This record gives sequence, C-alpha cells and structure tokens, in this order.
Amino acid sequence: MNVSLQQLKVFVAVARERSFTRAARELDLTQSAVSRCVRELEDAVDLKLFDRTTRQVQLTHAGASLERRIGRLLDEIDLTLREERGAYEGHRGVVALASNPVLSSSWVAQGLARCASAFPELLVTVEDQAQSGVLASVEHGEVDFGVVSLAEPLVSDQLHAQVVFTTPLHAVMPPTHPLARHASVAWDALHDWALVTLNADAGVRAALDRAFSANGLKRRPVQEFGHVAAVLRMVELGLGVGVLPVDSHWPAVGESLVSRPLAPEATLTTLLVHRRNRSLRPNAAAAWAQFAEQGGALSSSSSVEANREANPEANTSPASHTVSDSSWPVAARSGAALHEP
Repeated sequence: MNVSLQQLKVFVAVARERSFTRAARELDLTQSAVSRCVRELEDAVDLKLFDRTTRQVQLTHAGASLERRIGRLLDEIDLTLREERGAYEGHRGVVALASNPVLSSSWVAQGLARCASAFPELLVTVEDQAQSGVLASVEHGEVDFGVVSLAEPLVSDQLHAQVVFTTPLHAVMPPTHPLARHASVAWDALHDWALVTLNADAGVRAALDRAFSANGLKRRPVQEFGHVAAVLRMVELGLGVGVLPVDSHWPAVGESLVSRPLAPEATLTTLLVHRRNRSLRPNAAAAWAQFAEQGGALSSSSSVEANREANPEANTSPASHTVSDSSWPVAARSGAALHEP
C-alpha cells in the first residue's frame, strides 16, 4: 500500500468541507489535483470513501470511519512537528536536567522559575540524583544536561562543564558555641567537635575529606545526611558542628544558627555539564543559558549585600567583593550549647 501524507491531508480536507472546490481553495490546489489525490487514495486502500453527486459530496461508512482516525493522526503529527519546531527555536518543548537533591531545593528551583518567566511554553523537568547518577545520566543522554557540585575539577572525556559559581565551606553552630566567637574557624579547631555534613550526593563530603587532608588532619567519623534541613536540626540540638556550603545559592542556615568561614578556605564548585561533542538542542541551550545567568546574578547580589552589611557607607561594584559570612543574619536567640566529647 502506497499512501502519501498529502493524499491523507486532501482526504481530510474534502471530508471536513464536503466539497472538492472548497478543499482545493483551502489547500491552495486545483480542483483536479484534489480529485486526483482522492482517487489515488481510494485505489490504494481499495475502498470507496465518498459518494459524489452533482450537488454534494458525502462520506461513505468506510470514509467516515477513516476520516475520524486519520484526522486524529494528522492532528498528532501536526502537534509533534510544531513542538519540534518550538524546541528548535528554544521556546517550547521539554528539557530534562538532573541535579543533586540539595541544589534542587534551592538554586535549581530558582533557575526553574527564571526559565518559566523567560519561556512560558518551555517545560524543564528535574531528576533528583546522586552526583554519580547525574554524571551517568548526562553521559548516557538520558537528560539534556546536569548540575553537580565538586571539590575538584571535573576530568572527563565524555562531558563538557561550565562553572557557574563557587561556594566556601563554613562551620555552622548555635551563636553560644565557643567557635562562634571567632570571625573564622581554623580546620584544626574542629578536631574536638562532632561534625555533621551532607553526604556524597551533594559533593560536600569529598570537599571535607580534601580539606582535612590538605590541612594535615586525620580522617574522622562524620554524621552525613541527604538534606541541609537534617544537618541544621542536628546542629540545633547540640549534636555536632555543621560543615556546609554557605552562600545565596544553597539553603540558608536559618535564624537560630550562625556560620563562620573555615580557614584556610575550602570551596565547592557547582557546574553545568552536558555531553561533549554533542550540541545541546536549542531549547536545552536556552535553559542552560538561564541557569548560567542565574548563577552569576545570585553571586553578584550576594556580594553587594555582604558589602552593605559590612560597610553601609561604601559604594562599590559587585565584582570587587566575595561572599562572606556577613551575608547571613546573626541569630537573636541562642540554640543548644555543644559539649566536648
């Protein structure tokens, strides 16, 4: 059976208009071309589709049944083609990204809102995964791109990465804790305290291990959780000092706790990643650009706010400052005090 898409479109137009003349006008064809398409279709399917008289055109039973089914299929084809065209233009369709759950609840959510505002007809879906799962999903083409936070540069022949922001690690504690009296906390000062941090899903534990090694400290047991809220609750209850990335991209530490930058500085770098040697689809590239701009926008606003709190009289550019602990409110009330083990 040799049936063309053009023949089906002509058939549906004649069935809808009940007229070869009106169908020809709609499709910008001659009436003889329309008649020929219908005749060829009837020959191909071996069915009579229309009863023709000098005054009207009526569908046969077979024609009516075929028109209902073919009409739906043509609508679906048309919708698919329009969606793909929209994806090519970068304003429609579906884009899939993978992210660790902690970033999904903070910076990624802000990026989604930015995409929704810029491209109302573009749907960006998020898959929460561990770091290794995000990288694997990107490598296998299961998602358009991913978001990861790493302590070390990404080395991969399969992936292209773009740094969007870098976040310092802070010690987090109640304001009554002894370490809270200092502007920063040395790594060796953590030796006498139980520690609480995020697990490998967010990349923080790797940064913590690297910092211990770089500062000549022994690896030690650390309580690990999958969400910042769990870490903060443990710290509030006096069960340890938290070690978390602290800036505007990550969940805030809350008003009952304070944070102090760890010294020497240790950082966690957040990157956008996609498959190397394979261009992003235009709609995915548009979403990628929104997330990249979101990272820069938040970094600039955090820097300005930090500078204003430290020096309200200053009038300097955002680029001249880095995020500091002053961008986080100091708690007005005390939490539970920690005790040495």
